[in-house]
Amino acid sequence: MQILLAGSVVLPLIGALAALLPAPPGLKGKNPDQAVLRHGVTVTGVVFAATLALAVGFDHGHPARMQATTDLSWIPALGIRVHLGVDGISLPLVVLTALLTFLCALYSYFNMPTGPSPKAFVALILVLESGTLATFAVLDLMLFFLAFEMVLVPMYFLIARWGGAGRQAAAWKFILYTLLGSVVMLLGLLLIGVKSGTFDMVALATDNGPKAQLSHTVQLVAVLAVGIGLAVKSPMWPLHSWLPDAHTAAPTVGSVLLAGVLLKMGTYGFVRIALPITPDGMHTFAPYLAALAAVGIVYGSLACLALVRTGAKGDLKRLIAYSSVGHMGFVLLGIASMTPTGVNGALFANIAHGLITGLLFFLVGGLKDRLGSTDLDTLAGTTGAALYGRAPRFGGLLAFAAVASLGLPGLAGFWGEMLAMFGAFHPAAGLSRPAFLTFMALAGLGTLLTAAYLLLVVRRVCMGGTLKAPTSPQDTGGPATAPALPDLARYEYAAWSPLAVLTVLAGLWPAALLGLTNPAVQQLLGGGK
Repeated sequence: MQILLAGSVVLPLIGALAALLPAPPGLKGKNPDQAVLRHGVTVTGVVFAATLALAVGFDHGHPARMQATTDLSWIPALGIRVHLGVDGISLPLVVLTALLTFLCALYSYFNMPTGPSPKAFVALILVLESGTLATFAVLDLMLFFLAFEMVLVPMYFLIARWGGAGRQAAAWKFILYTLLGSVVMLLGLLLIGVKSGTFDMVALATDNGPKAQLSHTVQLVAVLAVGIGLAVKSPMWPLHSWLPDAHTAAPTVGSVLLAGVLLKMGTYGFVRIALPITPDGMHTFAPYLAALAAVGIVYGSLACLALVRTGAKGDLKRLIAYSSVGHMGFVLLGIASMTPTGVNGALFANIAHGLITGLLFFLVGGLKDRLGSTDLDTLAGTTGAALYGRAPRFGGLLAFAAVASLGLPGLAGFWGEMLAMFGAFHPAAGLSRPAFLTFMALAGLGTLLTAAYLLLVVRRVCMGGTLKAPTSPQDTGGPATAPALPDLARYEYAAWSPLAVLTVLAGLWPAALLGLTNPAVQQLLGGGK
């Protein structure tokens, strides 16, 4: 188990170095580009298989206990250790990261984005995977910061070198926002380590451990500093403005990984660091976090409604990016409730958002490949997509992903949002219930607005524009006479079907995930008891 976890983190780095080297003579295939793309599929596939083996070997009877642990001294003078481990909170995120990265590598093998050498592309994807897996696996505050920062450089280059229009500005905005937030976060982590005498996250999470050395003032300052860095990555309104530009400009696989796993790093940090290590400071700031989360839910929905209206020239990719602001607002609201129900809902919503939004960005990328545009007015015009008639399987899958995203009962998007609102209905002791009831009401309004804009997307893109009256027997106009679009290709089935299947399974069997997270959350909120 130790080898599986450590290998999952280290193997992508080794694979990234190997991707930059010439392929062995027997493995070159038709050309060097094909060889390196196949290398990416192989490495990410092995990592995914290792995380599946880790999940199978995980002691599901004790999900609150750290398992597959490695604890080695690294910098003794500073007390920094190479400490790895997973519990019921981090294991699902580790598997989700490995799955999405493998599917992105598989998709890129058949549909490589336009840009420089595939060698650099594959190497950056693998470095990104390693950093993300490390973020969810490390149990030392300084290692967490290093892993948190490790993903920024590969994502910057993926956007800047393989992105679309406006990619340079979007990449700079992404790196500046996240770096500035991370600098403040580092100060907070150092404050915790210096005042407590350790950077060990497991020891700090116990009530009778080093956390006892943290005064209320220290906790307030630490939560504020660490929270700013985590909020930028989450992304929390009003620190979200880098996200729509980054998603719009990024290549398809960049958007999938950014929405599917990178945004989860911020909310995971709140659960793993802020809640257990600085509970007093978190309790003070929880109402403000909940208020910003509720505003973000409504704001994201209203922004999407503005983009989807006729004549707005809204971009479908940008719309899904704004929807992420709203969906991650539910995650932050659940965390701010500081209750087991709310935190479990937040963790479930994290996984559901990764599956559903990853699928949506894959579909939008496929739509752009087919039509050359993701402009909603173009897609919904009389010669637009009309996917139900021109590519029925593609249109059906897009409609499925949309209704999953709006929180239809029976699919994964429902449970996390419902539990997050239940957490706000009965927040932790000492938190203002009238205030949280107001936030819950705003979140409920957000669900209605979400359903409105996603159903409008389905109507406009899948059904197309209004048919114009025929002017001759040969001219019936509109989507009815538009040429057929290529429907789902085999590689698209392979890359997208797992996400659709898991969305259904998580919706029908939520206990599989909640059974992992709940004991770990109970222990985390109980001070290690």
